[in-house]
Amino acid sequence: MKPRWELAPAQPLLAAHLGERLGVSSLLAQCLLNRGLTEPEACRAFLEPRLASLTDPFLLPDMRAAVDRLEQARQRGETVVIFGDYDVDGVTASALLQEVLEGLGWSCAVYLPHRFDEGYGLSREAVTNCLRRHPARLLLAVDCGSTACDTVAELREQGVDVIILDHHQPGPRRPPAVAFVNPRASGGGSGPCEGRELCSVGLAFKLAHALVKEGRRRGEAEAHGLDLRDWLELVALGSIADVVPLTGENRILVRAGLARLNRTKRPGLQALCEVARCAGALDTFHVGFQLAPRLNAAGRLETAQTALDLLRASSPEAARALATQLDDWNRERQEVEREILGEIRRRLQEGFRPETDWVIVEGDPEWHLGVVGIVAARLVQEFHRPALVLGGDGGCLRGSGRSIPGFDLAAALRACGDLLVSHGGHAMAAGVSLEPDRLEAFRRRLNDLAHRTLTAEALCPALWLDAEVRLSDLTPEVLEELDRLKPVGPDNPPVHLVARGVSLQRPLQRFGREQRHVRLWVTDGRAVCETIWWSGGLEPDLPVGTFDLAFAPQWHVWNGRRRLRLRLLDWRPA
Repeated sequence: MKPRWELAPAQPLLAAHLGERLGVSSLLAQCLLNRGLTEPEACRAFLEPRLASLTDPFLLPDMRAAVDRLEQARQRGETVVIFGDYDVDGVTASALLQEVLEGLGWSCAVYLPHRFDEGYGLSREAVTNCLRRHPARLLLAVDCGSTACDTVAELREQGVDVIILDHHQPGPRRPPAVAFVNPRASGGGSGPCEGRELCSVGLAFKLAHALVKEGRRRGEAEAHGLDLRDWLELVALGSIADVVPLTGENRILVRAGLARLNRTKRPGLQALCEVARCAGALDTFHVGFQLAPRLNAAGRLETAQTALDLLRASSPEAARALATQLDDWNRERQEVEREILGEIRRRLQEGFRPETDWVIVEGDPEWHLGVVGIVAARLVQEFHRPALVLGGDGGCLRGSGRSIPGFDLAAALRACGDLLVSHGGHAMAAGVSLEPDRLEAFRRRLNDLAHRTLTAEALCPALWLDAEVRLSDLTPEVLEELDRLKPVGPDNPPVHLVARGVSLQRPLQRFGREQRHVRLWVTDGRAVCETIWWSGGLEPDLPVGTFDLAFAPQWHVWNGRRRLRLRLLDWRPA
């Protein structure tokens, strides 16, 4: 789908003034303005994120209650059972907490529910299986539990306390946990919007910070000897995989975590990078598209325990075997995903009406539950509208949805509550289950909501452009300066620029399997830039004559040397 170009308003005077105050170029200053940063101090904090700027973990709701109950468990010699989740956020949070708690003197066990046998979160079956394997009086629910009011109440009646550490949207009732550490809960934390954008591994780091801080206050040797920076690589993995906004505390944690990840001593992460063939310095791209999918493949097709075992592996031999298994599962996951996506595309070719079908809802009892969420994300990318994909779960259909800006998927599901067996999630991603005979009514209800909420323009993807530049302005020094905006991701997108009135300096060149990619040499009469258009060979039209070029400037590394190259985002006749 061809995007609409949205060029940020040029602010030359303000950018020049801000650039002078910061000692940076007007281009970088304009990019900072585009990201809502107008004051020099805020810009400096953004460009130079420091761990020392992290806020007090006790500002989070119920953090004091969580620390006190955990301390009580340690004094009593109780085992703390960490009940996690099967995605990267849940697995990294579980690994972090187990290692930190054990390092501080707690007795710990971890239980990760099985996606297919037990479903998501604190289901009765999963909790029963968990406590059968690990009898305990204290359950630490991580990345789940915010809507599990009945299960938590039943556990309390059985004499089992529950601490919930979660970032998902709570329901209308507060679960009766001894501590409910969820920054989205009503009342929130003590600080302004404290921790609202942290995912569960970020909250796990906050809990670890609170425990270490309390231990040091008491003069405990274990707390003084523990360096929490050793777990930042796990925080970066889980945060990037969970697609959190890379601003505020997330930016601080991910920036520091990526630095640790690039020199990791964990055999599991070293082996994972090896099987994923990661080249060069690891950044958000490597984590999001190479490492995280392999870690997620465990919980999607089999059991997330393999991913947890990899993160905690102590020997290179064991790590290599586990990483290879995850790589194999990831290939299997990709094949299953292609089959389901192909079937949905065939269905849409027959009955899809873009003028009325503003939400895509497809289900089939034969579809694999482990990949329906990824397929939904692919449909959103392709059609730029909310999509929900459901597979078979006994007599029900269960699956996941992904959304676009402007359509709160979790709120929409609440408005469909009378049609559903269960639901939950965020504005942009959610899970749902329903009876098969209600699928069509569900589709109609969601589309009615979308037509009341969205505009037709919202269904056309926007390509946000930071500034208009000349190709001759693009030098290695400029790109090095723009690198200060990294890590990039949600709420801090990669720098996108536009050059007007360019042309091809020589004939374009197709390359890759099936000639699917295109290499161009683009000139504005003053400079020539090599430009890569990934999958451009599949497009019906290629640039000719004089055209405007939307692109992302990037480093191309080959044989240890790097040079500036452009990645084509879109083009249109000048």
